[in-house]
Amino acid sequence: MDKYECTLCGYIYDPEAGDPDNGVAPGTKFEDLPDDWVCPICGAEKGDFKKVE
Repeated sequence: MDKYECTLCGYIYDPEAGDPDNGVAPGTKFEDLPDDWVCPICGAEKGDFKKVE
């Protein structure tokens, strides 16, 4: 599964870890995150993330 980086603060969303503090279970692909999910560090929207190459 692909990791995604916040272009504003550098936070890496790792689908294997999820974001359990914000109700996202481990194994959740970035594409499957709710539309209203935001970066847990800076509050950036999903559109501010880019795929880590």
